[in-house]
Amino acid sequence: MREAYIVAAVRTAGGRKGGRLRDWHPADLAGEVLAELVRRAGIDPAIVDDVILGCVGQLGGQAANVARNAILAAGFPETVPGTTVDRQCGSSQQALHFAAQAVMSGTMDIVLAGGVESMTRVPIGSPTSLAMANGLDHPHSPRIWARYAGAELNQFAAAELIAEQHGLSREALDRFACRSHRLAAAATAAGAFREEILPLTGSDAAGAPIVHERDEGIRDDVSLPRLAELAPLREGGRLTAGTSSQVSDGASGVAVVSEAGLRRIGAPPLARIHHMTVVGASPVTRLDAPIPATFRALERTGMRIGDFGLYEVNEAFASIPLAWLNATGADPERLNVNGGAIALGHPLGASGTKLMTTLVHALRARGGRYGLQVMCEGGGLANLTIVERL
Repeated sequence: MREAYIVAAVRTAGGRKGGRLRDWHPADLAGEVLAELVRRAGIDPAIVDDVILGCVGQLGGQAANVARNAILAAGFPETVPGTTVDRQCGSSQQALHFAAQAVMSGTMDIVLAGGVESMTRVPIGSPTSLAMANGLDHPHSPRIWARYAGAELNQFAAAELIAEQHGLSREALDRFACRSHRLAAAATAAGAFREEILPLTGSDAAGAPIVHERDEGIRDDVSLPRLAELAPLREGGRLTAGTSSQVSDGASGVAVVSEAGLRRIGAPPLARIHHMTVVGASPVTRLDAPIPATFRALERTGMRIGDFGLYEVNEAFASIPLAWLNATGADPERLNVNGGAIALGHPLGASGTKLMTTLVHALRARGGRYGLQVMCEGGGLANLTIVERL
């Protein structure tokens, strides 16, 4: 089988809902990332075989194939094609998988994969809520409701159920959230994100231009006492807004090429795609699919959990990475070493390649060889990607 290589990886700094990226149209935001990818890798946009972007809220500025609109916004030739995919929170990780599979199959040599989500402009759940307000159907059909009669099919119930099943206390969840902010703040202060972040001109609270190059959701003053004061998301629950991923705006992307593509552009590879897995699990506990995804990947590759220098497990809720640690026996010191979505934000469709961008750069900075990335996704799904630093 042919190999697939990552030659560039970049992301915007996370913008809080209504924050510094609020005035950016999603197509323009993604277009900036696409333009930066080809600039960094020295790729002539005219030779890009395809652009695959993930996006969850495909409505308004994110509708009508936002990948194609981002291509046009980036100033690429009109001949460059693009498509948009939705695997919920793992949409751009799936975009990366599709890009790698196209390259490995020999049908393409240069593919840009990424994602975008402006949760300010297209609030979470908008496609469903607006559809139902206009008399259209709910995504869950009567047969689905009948199949899971009596169960709550939503992420909040699932996150609480996972915390209960794994014996995760409110204090343990708060400690993990505190860790996320502290690691993200330390990484920012040390310049760990400098190479991966594309600075943009955003808007401050008064609407004046401001350079946006720092993840806006990091709380430098986070503390366990402050987290303990927050009300639970559900009555009697353990999770709070402080132990949940932050609603945010952002875009991210990676450039994936074949060996022929490497020779054509003359760029050194950052990493090689070593393995890809996707699994389905229960839509009731829907957020624990990263656990079976990890075991399947280990079985298929013959690797052990200790073989990885770093892990990126999306912090949709604090209970998810903690449950993953409990189940896999992974080293917590290698997990989300620069913080995660609790501090850095979770711009849904952009989060997959956002995490991959951070993972690739962190592996290079720390000298690790293999990195594992896995994300929980709506409906009971998970994408897992293993990369080898080169």
